[in-house]
Amino acid sequence: MKYYIIAGEASGDLHGANLIKALKLKDPDAVFRCWGGDLMQAQGAEIVKHYRDLAFMGFVEVIKNLPTIAKNIKLCQNDVLQFSPDVVVFIDYPGFNLRIASFVKKNSFKTVYYISPQIWAWKQSRVHQIKRDIDKMLVILPFEKDFYNRFDCQVDFVGHPLLDAIQDMGVPDSNWRLRNGLSEKPIIALLPGSRKQEINTMLPIMLSVSSNFQDFQFVVAVAPGQELNYYQPFTEKYPVKLVQGATYVLLQNAHAALVTSGTATLETALFNVPEVVCYKGSKISYEIAKRIIKVKYISLVNLIMDKMVVKELIQDELNVKNITDQLNEILEPNNRTQLLTDYQLLKEKLGGPGASQRAADKIISFTAEGK
Repeated sequence: MKYYIIAGEASGDLHGANLIKALKLKDPDAVFRCWGGDLMQAQGAEIVKHYRDLAFMGFVEVIKNLPTIAKNIKLCQNDVLQFSPDVVVFIDYPGFNLRIASFVKKNSFKTVYYISPQIWAWKQSRVHQIKRDIDKMLVILPFEKDFYNRFDCQVDFVGHPLLDAIQDMGVPDSNWRLRNGLSEKPIIALLPGSRKQEINTMLPIMLSVSSNFQDFQFVVAVAPGQELNYYQPFTEKYPVKLVQGATYVLLQNAHAALVTSGTATLETALFNVPEVVCYKGSKISYEIAKRIIKVKYISLVNLIMDKMVVKELIQDELNVKNITDQLNEILEPNNRTQLLTDYQLLKEKLGGPGASQRAADKIISFTAEGK
């Protein structure tokens, strides 16, 4: 069968790659045309557009780039028609994907959404568009099924694919520190985000606390799709290291982490790394978001657990003093013990490994109906 898969961010590229791998096990002759990144391409997908050319963060930034977004939407619509897939699979990235979903549904293509947009946080009205344009919704967070049921929308909970990706990592590489020029000091990992706008804002703040922790080494994870030299102007004044293409290996070796809000907060928790969640946006974007977002927390860890498991420092709270205080807190042995206990409960809530294969099975079964 022919699959058209659209992912617009680094996390979507990871989940899309694992989905393609699972689909190929059941459908060896499958053909994939995708919007995504290097990981999906490595699984044999033909990439139409790389996600690094698609990521615009914040309300103001999106408005500035509306002509580019409109051009990409038209390109995608025409490309789907030309490829004529058996099914179009959308991975998160709702601003773009829901526009394409409306178009492809009108053109009689089957539609599957894998990894729901976070409509439970904001723009809940999108559930009506999803009911209209999406034939099958596969959700990965346990509370999402109940949310959709409130709107009489049937969805399938398949579990979280990050559990598969992390399980595939295996045993930590004992020579990794040596190869990357790292000392034996415990590591504080810095994950400043995947978009340039995030990196520009978050990395300088994260780096600013490094001098307060002389007994640790700070290591920055270079995001997939970003060049190493993009980070160097930020890091050249600090005694920190950069690692590229090895975020998960870094987390395997980390003692604590500062993490920009997003999927990385959940990844960090699943590696059992105590973390402080960080977020700061433009003032206008933040003020808009504050008025329309309908959840208590910004971190997936806290949302899933429905309590404050990891500390969130947002906007003006994200400063040197608060980061230093919170890092010191999670470095305390007693606090770490409680965090690790909560992390174990988190993993149990996420449904265990096998999400990618369960999603692939449902996609193949649904797509084959009526053939």
